[in-house]
Amino acid sequence: MTEAKHGTGPIKLEESAGKKAYCQCGLSESLPYCDGSHSRHGTGLAPIVVTVDQPGKRSICQCHRSGTKPWCDGTHSRA
Repeated sequence: MTEAKHGTGPIKLEESAGKKAYCQCGLSESLPYCDGSHSRHGTGLAPIVVTVDQPGKRSICQCHRSGTKPWCDGTHSRA
């Protein structure tokens, strides 16, 4: 079993509308999106799946401690 890899800040991007699966293990090669690494590495984690209704700027949490996952709420700066 591989431990989750946590970032020190969010990934900021211009997100399109649609269904998204955001990585929670931090091991994906296509961060912030899930590529199935959690299964290959046996992390016991799963992605957070959401539907983005409107395109626009988003900050995707990478410390994995946000109270508003998958969106960053600044927890990384307080941890």
